[in-house]
Amino acid sequence: MRASHADRERAVDVLRAGYGEGRLEKVEFDKRVERAYAARTVGELALLVADLPQGPTPQQGAAVAVPGTFLAVSRPRTNGKAVGAAALGLLCLPTMGLTGIPAVILGHTARSEIQHTGEGGEGLAMTGLVLGWLSTAGWALVLTLLLVVGIAAG
Repeated sequence: MRASHADRERAVDVLRAGYGEGRLEKVEFDKRVERAYAARTVGELALLVADLPQGPTPQQGAAVAVPGTFLAVSRPRTNGKAVGAAALGLLCLPTMGLTGIPAVILGHTARSEIQHTGEGGEGLAMTGLVLGWLSTAGWALVLTLLLVVGIAAG
């Protein structure tokens, strides 16, 4: 299996830990780091860290295709309403505030769903909320000023 940048970084982190614990000499550490960044497969990376405590341990019986050290971490699914809230919030400026109230509604709905389902997207929902409220408050201020000027003028 071909190695990704994240796989290489994980291997270098294991090497750094081994060097920090005194398990590797500086020259050997430098050579292994260089080989880790040049590695093309996960197998090459596994060989570089196999003799270190946080590296892959030898398995008895069936061989594991990908060592646990190199498995990708799964992320929770992003809430669609949070993405919509952020998009509408960002569109407040070019639409002159037209999308502000929908951004606020979607942002609140998304935050509620995120709390109940454990989905991702809290930052996106907050972005939509903040930009939507700023747009709504800006328009409320403009309309209030126009009303005051209109009353004062006559």
